[in-house]
Amino acid sequence: MRKLTLPLFSILAVVSLMLSACGSNGQPASPSGPEAGSSNPDELSGTISISGAFALYPMMTVWAEEFTKLHPNVQFDVQGGGAGKGMTDTIAGAVDIGMISRSIKPEEEAQDIFWVSVTKDAVFPIISAENPVADQIMAKGISQEVFSKIYVTGEITTWGEVVGDPAVTDKINVFTRSDAAGAAEQWAKYAGGKAQEDLLGIGVNGEPSMVDTVIKDPLGIGYGNLNSIFDLSGGGLVPGIIIPPLDINGNGQADPEEIYKMKEDAFGAVADGTYPSPPARFENLATKGKPTGIVLAFIQWILTDGQQYLEAAGYVPLTPEQQAESLAKLK
Repeated sequence: MRKLTLPLFSILAVVSLMLSACGSNGQPASPSGPEAGSSNPDELSGTISISGAFALYPMMTVWAEEFTKLHPNVQFDVQGGGAGKGMTDTIAGAVDIGMISRSIKPEEEAQDIFWVSVTKDAVFPIISAENPVADQIMAKGISQEVFSKIYVTGEITTWGEVVGDPAVTDKINVFTRSDAAGAAEQWAKYAGGKAQEDLLGIGVNGEPSMVDTVIKDPLGIGYGNLNSIFDLSGGGLVPGIIIPPLDINGNGQADPEEIYKMKEDAFGAVADGTYPSPPARFENLATKGKPTGIVLAFIQWILTDGQQYLEAAGYVPLTPEQQAESLAKLK
């Protein structure tokens, strides 16, 4: 949890400013526009509470920090917990914003959930670098059909079956997310299921635990978000894991454009659509009803100036057309 505490002298300054900004009806002026309050940091004040997807949590902490530099009197309470928690908290009114790493469901919209897309991300399969057939996998790739037989139908249970070598009898240790996660839903859709509940495997709670579990298990297979499986400072994969290539064209081999060893390669594939969707997906912010006040100002900032921080944190910015679409929804 990340909290920024407002000093007493700042509170007094904000109160004084709000009183001076009141109109004839005695109410404070409301911020408006993407850069509301940017000319005077004290125009925006209050607390924004946020919870939800582990996939978006790292980016949200960056956005909160940068927004606070512009508006020191805005505090943030940012928590992870998974997309399911973010949606539950938002519907209940427990938070101002839910981070949702999946599409919004009709039944959620029916409960007055409003949402906008703010970035693009992707889910990638991961295996241990110590996997006994890692070399064969990197040469052949794994087809969507094989992933389906591992994760949905359970027809494939050994690594020998994955690479077509009956002499290899090592059992596949399948891992999935135990918490309600957008990454799990996206992976389920790619693997031929409809929802997270369709995935087989041992449940692991949270994104960091999934990556750590697979690193430590040479026979394990799991999945993770782009920004959690790459070392963002160096650009390479987190030590101990590899991404098995998706044999997208079904030619039985891993083509160069299907191999991702560096962040820039994976990033480019997601951005230009080479990497399929699902498991690529948009990351969304949800609110209970259309946002107003400082929550609206913050989301508008994310969709404009806030986009500049995405690439360094391992996320794909929206295209200008996608930005415009999300901003138009807020009007």
